[in-house]
Amino acid sequence: MTRLLLMFLSISIAMTTAVFSAERPQRSNPGNTPSPSAVPAILSIIPAQAEPGGKVMIFGSGFGDSSKVFLGSVEIPAKISDGKQVEFSLPGQLLPGLYALYLRRADGAISRPYNFTVLSPRPVLNGLSPDQVSACAQGRDREVTAQGQNFNDKSLLLFDGAGIKSRFISSEAIAFSVPQVSGGLHQVQVHNPPENSSIPLALTIETRPEISQVTQGNDHVSYYELIIDGRNFQQNSSLYVDGQRIGGRGGLVDGQREQLIYVDCTRLVYQRHPYSSVNKDFQIQVVNTGGEASQMVNVSAP
Repeated sequence: MTRLLLMFLSISIAMTTAVFSAERPQRSNPGNTPSPSAVPAILSIIPAQAEPGGKVMIFGSGFGDSSKVFLGSVEIPAKISDGKQVEFSLPGQLLPGLYALYLRRADGAISRPYNFTVLSPRPVLNGLSPDQVSACAQGRDREVTAQGQNFNDKSLLLFDGAGIKSRFISSEAIAFSVPQVSGGLHQVQVHNPPENSSIPLALTIETRPEISQVTQGNDHVSYYELIIDGRNFQQNSSLYVDGQRIGGRGGLVDGQREQLIYVDCTRLVYQRHPYSSVNKDFQIQVVNTGGEASQMVNVSAP
C-alpha cells in the first residue's frame, strides 16, 4: 500500500512540473532581431523637413536588418544600422508637399506614420540685370530680371521683404518692375513656398542727377532756351552756371531775370538772358535738394 501511495505522489509531482513549465513565458531572442509581434518604433526624424536631395536620419528601435522607407507610396532606398538607425536621401524628382513617412520591416510589420514635408528646392539668386535703376525711370526702363536657379511658377519675388508682382520666365529667370521707392539700396529675394528663400541681393535706386545733353531751344527777343536733358532731375533742382545758382529751392536770386523751368525728371529748361549774341564758354551743373550733384558740363552758347 505504501509503495502504491509513493508512486501516485511521484506521478502527481511530475505532471504539476510539466504544467508549470508549459505556462512559463519564453525568453526573447537576444540581438537586434525583433520579435514577430513588435513593430518598428520611430523615436526621432532629423530633419522633419528637407528639399529633394537632402539627407534624413531616423532613430528608433525594431528596424531589423532590411526595413524599407516609404514617403506615401514611394519606396526610398535606405541604409539600416544596428536595427535602430536609418539614413536615406530624398529623391530629386519628389514634388514639394506633405508626405506620410513610415518604415516597413521585412516581416511586414509597419511603423506608425509621421508627417514629413518635402520643401521646394532652395532658390539661388545669382544676379540682377540691371542692378541699378534710375529713380525717374518709367515703363520698361524699370524692369529688372532676377537671374539664378531653382525658380518655379509659384516663386515669389520679395522686394525689401514684401512680395510684389513678377513674371516667371524660366527656372533661371524672373522679371519684375521696380516699385516707386526712395533712392538708395534695396533688397531683392526669391522665395519658394513654404519656407525656402534665396540670399538677398542689393538693387540700387539711383537719384543722382545726370546731364546727357544740352541743346539750344526757342529764341525769344531778350532770352533763349537752353534745354538740359538727362535724368533724376527734381521739381526743386538748382542749376549752377559758372558757380551762380539759378532756380531751385528759394526761387530767383534778387535782381536775377534768368529762370529754370522743371519739365519732368528728364528735362530742365534754362531761360538764359545773354549780354550779347556771341558764343561764350561756361559750365553748368544740376544740384538736387538733397545735395546730390551732376557732373560739370561745358557749354558753348550766347
